[in-house]
Amino acid sequence: MNKTFDAIVIGAGAMGSAAAYYLSERGQRVLLLEQFALDHRLGSSYGYSRIIRYAYDHPEYVELAKDTFPLWFALQDKLGEQLVAQTGGLDFGPAGDASLEATIAAMRSSGLRYELLSPAEASRRFPQFRLPGDFKALYQPDSGYVKASKAVLGHVKLAKANGAVVKDNTPLTAIRAQADSVEVSTPDGSFSAAVLIATAGAWAKRLLQGTGLDLPLAPLRCQLNFMAPADQSPFEAENCPVWIAHVSSRFPEAIYGIPAHGGSGFKIAFHGGPAYRHPSEISREPDAENVAALRPFMRAHIPGIADAPVRESRICLYTQTPDEHFIVDKHPQRAHLVIGAGFSGHGFKFSTTIGKMLADIALDGATPHNDSLFKIGRFIA
Repeated sequence: MNKTFDAIVIGAGAMGSAAAYYLSERGQRVLLLEQFALDHRLGSSYGYSRIIRYAYDHPEYVELAKDTFPLWFALQDKLGEQLVAQTGGLDFGPAGDASLEATIAAMRSSGLRYELLSPAEASRRFPQFRLPGDFKALYQPDSGYVKASKAVLGHVKLAKANGAVVKDNTPLTAIRAQADSVEVSTPDGSFSAAVLIATAGAWAKRLLQGTGLDLPLAPLRCQLNFMAPADQSPFEAENCPVWIAHVSSRFPEAIYGIPAHGGSGFKIAFHGGPAYRHPSEISREPDAENVAALRPFMRAHIPGIADAPVRESRICLYTQTPDEHFIVDKHPQRAHLVIGAGFSGHGFKFSTTIGKMLADIALDGATPHNDSLFKIGRFIA
């Protein structure tokens, strides 16, 4: 096997698989390394789906979403399979909630379609949801979900078709950055390249410490729950939007969900969870207490699933930065090391664009996409 490549990508999750694809599209000889099996359940990228939306509480993310939707559509056309399902999206919460009001303000300035709904209007149009009189709601018709595992494997498939070499179950044992190249060691030998892109998810902090960079990245243990109501029809994707409840003032965290599709059950989860130093410390066994903590919200706002059994629960990892914005940038001392990290539980929807941005930065030194929020310098004194 050839040991020298133009680019090496570390981590074959959402961001790494996309980076490998866009590098390969630009004619690069790419090596994609993954420490576990492809599409494994131990990180952040596995699963039925993730929300995709324009409605955001920050205008830069709205603009990034405008870049992202066309890339997903182009990718699914190239693969010949659907990756994005547009169900519409509902944001709701108490009037005056800071994140909800910021989302409404960003949509007002976006030029995109949206509707503001009173609680009665929202509950009439979407009878699955019960909103009290002091709530308000925003509906955006283009929102929906990305088929998560299919998207990751689709990027990998197309990268391989372009000649990329993909090695899973291949952990790194060392990274050695030279002045203008990088070498990585694995149990299968050493490999070198002109550039390296690190997209190691919850393992990024320790990996990057080996390059002299200590970033404030915290792995969070987040539990996803999939409910199985007796009457599932109102909660299926044909009849129900994706949704975000801006209720952190009344519940431990914001809460979100995705309608049932493909046998998934109705997804409901807190946006967040306890932080750990390293993924090896995190229990993968779901907690009944997590579901119990969601039941009061279900009874108040989605009564049709309030007493439903749980079809499945599983653990997903967030890797959070202090400001919850991403890191998409060059290493401050080694410009040929490029980092994608800290996607803080809201990055998957952008993953195809993030992969393109990482490839742009690795090959051109910059990207035409707006990356002003994602600079590494904000965490370096």
